[in-house]
Amino acid sequence: MTHVAATLFGPALPPGGTIGICAPSGPYYNRSDVERPVEWWRERGFRVKLSDGVWAQDDYVAGSAEQRAADLNALFADPEVDVIQALWGGTGAMQLLPHLDYGLIAENPKALMGYSDITSLHIALRQRTGLATMHGPGLGSMGIPERTAFTWDSALEAFMKGGAGRVPRDPDDPYVRAIAPGKVTAPIVGGNLFTLVHLIGTPFDPVLDGAILFFEEVNEPSYIIEVHLDQLRLAGRLEGIVGVVIGEMKDCGWREERPETPRDRSLEDVFERHLAGLGVPVLYKLPLGHGKHLASMPLGVTATLDADARMLTIDEPGVASRT
Repeated sequence: MTHVAATLFGPALPPGGTIGICAPSGPYYNRSDVERPVEWWRERGFRVKLSDGVWAQDDYVAGSAEQRAADLNALFADPEVDVIQALWGGTGAMQLLPHLDYGLIAENPKALMGYSDITSLHIALRQRTGLATMHGPGLGSMGIPERTAFTWDSALEAFMKGGAGRVPRDPDDPYVRAIAPGKVTAPIVGGNLFTLVHLIGTPFDPVLDGAILFFEEVNEPSYIIEVHLDQLRLAGRLEGIVGVVIGEMKDCGWREERPETPRDRSLEDVFERHLAGLGVPVLYKLPLGHGKHLASMPLGVTATLDADARMLTIDEPGVASRT
């Protein structure tokens, strides 16, 4: 099993600081995907530095794996860049992993924010460098019209203060359910479920022992979620976890819009069957995922999961104070 280094923190984003942007996964589709959120940062007094590869398009990825990795390496090495935000997810971040300079990254730690396909980077950077990263919106994701200040302000707070404290509930649907009771304090690790399971068997196989497993998903029927959980179980990745946090499962489960999919189990039924018997606390439905509201939180840091109180609290910030 891969050794995980001691937790490493990048510095907080200072007022007037610089956000470096690269595209590790999918490309932009409209220039406003980039320009709208760049304006949001600049209106708040920050500088934005775009990698050249932000404008690359190669079907469903933003250029070659080597160039995308070089852009990310360069942002870590750039003394003008304070924090890094991925353009967004999609697919392709896994292709970067053999090309990243983990020694350089460890010598120049910076908070990296993204979600979905960026899970590959969250896992690899933690395991190769110990770096705490940020599960939060990509730059393009911040520009989605349905996003609100809930998402934008959470991302800003995470970069500037580290995202410690209680993870808020969805303001449109604050209900949160405990699938299994209990309370535990441990590092929180994970991200997108599809992306996570596809790292199993690679040199970046997720190290989950002693951790709270966090996952979210989008647009998958229940039977596919069950396949992913079966894979985690059969690969032994559920044996050493101490808790589970399930974020938003956006458009998952059976839907009338997906008539080719047979009516299957409810998502909660799947979670009960696969997770309730693990003997660890399991909490479901915090706004951590692909939905309208996305709370930013650090990964790789200590968190307290209290399923009895239906709360997840981040105990240590994901950035180091500059004072």
